Amino acid sequence: MTIEDNVFLGPNCVLTNDPNPRAYIKKSADSVVETLIRNHATVGANATIVCGVTVGRYAFIGAGAVVIRSVPDFALVVGNPARQMAWMCVCAQRIPMTAVRTF
Repeated sequence: MTIEDNVFLGPNCVLTNDPNPRAYIKKSADSVVETLIRNHATVGANATIVCGVTVGRYAFIGAGAVVIRSVPDFALVVGNPARQMAWMCVCAQRIPMTAVRTF
């Protein structure tokens, strides 16, 4: 697990490191999978981040979300499984998906 600078981890959030957890199977340290939470990301209370994903810079994970895929920079994701609902700006304001144009 790598957590970069200025990351907010809400109460009771869960970060996993084993893609196939079984108590009776002995595993070595190199069998765990790396998870990365980038600078300035926010992980809401009771959110679960499964191993092997990257949470992008300034991304916002809603409370109770279950993140099973990597989250892009500035994305707001919610739900189970987590899905992108909007974008977040550096100032922590929500930007609707319709406000972003692609060219």
